[in-house]
Amino acid sequence: MNANADDRLEGEAAIIGEFLVPLTQGDEGAAGLTDDCASLSPRPGTDLVVTTDSLIEGVHFFPGDVPAFKALAVNVSDLIAKGALPERYLLTLALPEPPTRAFMSRLVAGLAQAQREFGCRLIGGDTDRTPGPLTLTITAIGALPSRTIVRRSTARPGDIIAVTGMIGDAGLGLALRQDRACALAAGLSELQVGELVARFDRPVPRLASALLVREFASAAMDVSDGLAKDLTRLVAASGVGADVSLDAVPLSNTTRAMCERGVARREDLIALGEDYEVLFTLHSDEWVGLEAAAREQKIPVTRLGQITRGAGVTWRNAQGRPLQLSAIGWDHF
Repeated sequence: MNANADDRLEGEAAIIGEFLVPLTQGDEGAAGLTDDCASLSPRPGTDLVVTTDSLIEGVHFFPGDVPAFKALAVNVSDLIAKGALPERYLLTLALPEPPTRAFMSRLVAGLAQAQREFGCRLIGGDTDRTPGPLTLTITAIGALPSRTIVRRSTARPGDIIAVTGMIGDAGLGLALRQDRACALAAGLSELQVGELVARFDRPVPRLASALLVREFASAAMDVSDGLAKDLTRLVAASGVGADVSLDAVPLSNTTRAMCERGVARREDLIALGEDYEVLFTLHSDEWVGLEAAAREQKIPVTRLGQITRGAGVTWRNAQGRPLQLSAIGWDHF
């Protein structure tokens, strides 16, 4: 955020009035960001679903980055995994120094892109000065038909375990940002590097996945801290176990090639996190219907295994033997 002093915005009113008010898109509940609270009037027959997540410089993103799109996307991912579609959000900015117009322009441009992608708008929040690193906190609000939210605690023995999209690309993108020499070792082209890095920098959760979750899932959550860890969380919340095949984990062509060259391992990919896909379970009778609906929505879905009685997750290799994983995912503490 270093810049000439005359480019800095002094005062909260300047930050809000010049840059944040346009993101409300005239929402009446936002009151032009001139009040202490926003107001919401849920449509009859709908429930609101609320989630919050923070991105902290040096922890979740690299110094100098302005991860505005990602800050909204990771919250939208949580909503989608509950079967909800995003509508509005609150933004809290904790700034280590008065921001420059250039910084705010980048921030607002990223949020505006995310709003267009996900169909939601800003209705409030807070701006603060902090002695710590730059922090973006978003509280996202979605909606779904009343009493249809899909929890992570409702998987049952015999359910199929499935996941959307591909696993591992974002984690490898992070590794490439940390050390571009990895690209040489992996024999990646610039296009392949760019694709992997983009999966880390700018995840785009699929809104249509929310409709699949709502129609078919018995339990669901998003994959953010690693597939292995998040599956462990889901079965623990449901009081069940899981039996899954490591070879079934879906990989992109680039990531698969890296595994074949010995540069990456599947057992590491399921612990990397940052995928922002949907992990879900469904009754076995629903699988054919799910596949058809997913094809119509152009959402890749992969069957990983089955929910079992008991506790814990058993990962199996190509020969069907249980694996001992050295790591299962990210933990803040």
